[in-house]
Amino acid sequence: MTLEEIHGQEPAPAGHDWMQGAGKALHELLVSAQRRGCLTAGVYESAKLMNVDPDNVAFCVLATDEEDEGDIALQIHFTLIQAFCCENDIDIVRVNDVAKLAAIVGPSEEPGEPRDLHCILITNPDEDGWKDPALEKLNSFCEESRNINDWVPTITLPE
Repeated sequence: MTLEEIHGQEPAPAGHDWMQGAGKALHELLVSAQRRGCLTAGVYESAKLMNVDPDNVAFCVLATDEEDEGDIALQIHFTLIQAFCCENDIDIVRVNDVAKLAAIVGPSEEPGEPRDLHCILITNPDEDGWKDPALEKLNSFCEESRNINDWVPTITLPE
């Protein structure tokens, strides 16, 4: 039994606007991280990075589409990543639209290979003092979500 099953899911405060603001902040964060070279995409690549340098990970995004819901191996990976993030105080969200995510972060660097966007990590850049307002908004969103027992909130990306 999970914590969510014990306490139940409560609706998000402030409704749609709260969720829309988080989606916009996530979009801004992904664009900024991509530009700065602070974005790691892929379940395997993310697991490798978290194993080597967990203190450098600032935020985690897990993404699925409807066809991924039946992928047991992917769900097991997600469970392990979520546990790792919780243990290391890394905020984490879910996105249910891999196509929108792909439109934001772009195609794979390797031609012919589809980019694995099921897990995306945002890392801290080498620059000292980098404060991204979008990351701060998302950290607040995650904290508010945890206050209503939503430990891995789902965010809808803007059109």
